[in-house]
Amino acid sequence: MNEESLLFEVRDGVAWLGFNRPQSRNAMTWEMYDALESRCDQLATDAQIHAVVLHGVGGEAFVAGTDITQFSHFSKPEDAIGYERRIDRVVGKLETLNKPTIALIEGACVGGGAALAMVCDFRYCTPSLKFGVPIAKTLGNCLSITNVSRLIDMVGIARTKEALMLGKLFSAEEASQAGLVNVVVEADQIHARVAEVAAQFAKRAPLTVQASKALVGRVQEQRRAARDGGDDWVITCYMSDDFKAAVNKFVNKTPFEWTGH
Repeated sequence: MNEESLLFEVRDGVAWLGFNRPQSRNAMTWEMYDALESRCDQLATDAQIHAVVLHGVGGEAFVAGTDITQFSHFSKPEDAIGYERRIDRVVGKLETLNKPTIALIEGACVGGGAALAMVCDFRYCTPSLKFGVPIAKTLGNCLSITNVSRLIDMVGIARTKEALMLGKLFSAEEASQAGLVNVVVEADQIHARVAEVAAQFAKRAPLTVQASKALVGRVQEQRRAARDGGDDWVITCYMSDDFKAAVNKFVNKTPFEWTGH
């Protein structure tokens, strides 16, 4: 595991996790997903940590999705289902972490990055935010039904359809209006602002904070469809000629047009 791809630092009882591939706009590798899951397990049992902040390195992106080169070997349905289950597992681990979590978002927050940000308890962004899941423009794949549910919970059905069917990226102003982010903060102030918010949890009743997060999570879980409820469409999209051609375009810079097959 490359420890440098997910930075870890503790300051005054706050754990800071930094996605550190700025040359790729912090696109997630399998190692980074594994490292994040491992850190969540570690933090869950660390009584000295009272809050967790996730942020991107470089100022241009929180996380710009999953590194597309990793899809080039996908050839069977199990690859598609396995990938979506993996994302659901890691994102779910962050979602249920028994600590308050804050996403500090600068610039692009798309695809897998959007999924990670959505399950944080709080989101603070800079005016440069671009939030969405533009897979209708890029790869032609689809989200797990669990991540579709998360997006609906966060922005509503109409905006979810804009995000997934039109590939719309939401600006900081639009995200604020939709209730997707708590506050928009200028870039030169956001780290200090998030640190101030995180510090407040040292003075809050720990059991009340944990109970509130857990109970909200139980309500959300009751609203969601079965985790395999969208597997048919995951397989259809990931096994399509369109998906293979889109990945090939990214990796080898080859032209293609959508065919619907």
